[in-house]
Amino acid sequence: MKALVPVALMLVACSGGIQESPPQEWRDLQVRVESRSYSPIPGMEELLVLVNRNQTLPAWDCRVDLRTADEDPWKQAIEDGHVGVYRRAAKVDAKHSILQVWIHTEGTQGILKFPLKLASS
Repeated sequence: MKALVPVALMLVACSGGIQESPPQEWRDLQVRVESRSYSPIPGMEELLVLVNRNQTLPAWDCRVDLRTADEDPWKQAIEDGHVGVYRRAAKVDAKHSILQVWIHTEGTQGILKFPLKLASS
């Protein structure tokens, strides 16, 4: 078991391409965003929206839609295994640098906005 700790630390150290946003609160949810390069398509980022209820429980029962500009259509993110992580790839550039997260849960909905760092930043 002790041997796994150094391996885990090395893997974390190698993940320098991950950008994290500060968490935002909406109702009883805490929402944060991680982005990472999606290398198969230049200019695309893999976006992960992490949603917790009451700061600890994964909120896997939401619908999360994303877009990176007002004129873009909303695209549903896919919930990843009942752990409150929603995934989607999206274009991120100077015109598409604010992630809009539209959350639907328990008959209500709200939109949160997260600034995204550009790959060249």
